[in-house]
Amino acid sequence: MHSVELLPDAVTERAVREAWRRLADAGLPSLAGHRHPTNRPHLTLASADALPAEVRARLLRALAEALPVPLRLDGFVRFSGRFRVLAWAVRPDDALLRLHGAVWRILREAPESGRPHPLLDPARWVPHVTLGRARDASWDVPADEVLSSSTGTSAGVVTGAWTAARSYDSATRTVEGLAP
Repeated sequence: MHSVELLPDAVTERAVREAWRRLADAGLPSLAGHRHPTNRPHLTLASADALPAEVRARLLRALAEALPVPLRLDGFVRFSGRFRVLAWAVRPDDALLRLHGAVWRILREAPESGRPHPLLDPARWVPHVTLGRARDASWDVPADEVLSSSTGTSAGVVTGAWTAARSYDSATRTVEGLAP
């Protein structure tokens, strides 16, 4: 599986890593403990079985034309299923929604890429930055104890920009840059 991900500016990345650290310090599941070199804060736009050269070229053009786009993290979002996930909610603006739609269309219109992941369909997408995940986790911690307010905005709110993009290959556990 190949994902298409946006990467935040340096200030936002530090805020997310600080939230990871705070969760870990509280003894809660956190991505701070995930030591693989590809682990970093990101927003997944779409994923597909493959990214052939022509599809990759189209993605490169779309991402290069759109980035940077505004970023706003605001509050917790939780997911349940096989794994429970705690994430920082991404509040998308029109530019991010247009970029997400463009990336989704590129993959959907390329049968050689395989089927895009249905949870990332624009009608179902819940944009977020994962903070922690585990099978039976419960994050009974107030947002203001985890989410950084070091940016000078209200607690739990970070504004910045999505400045770069990458593709993550889950089979080889490698990344490739897609925009700047």
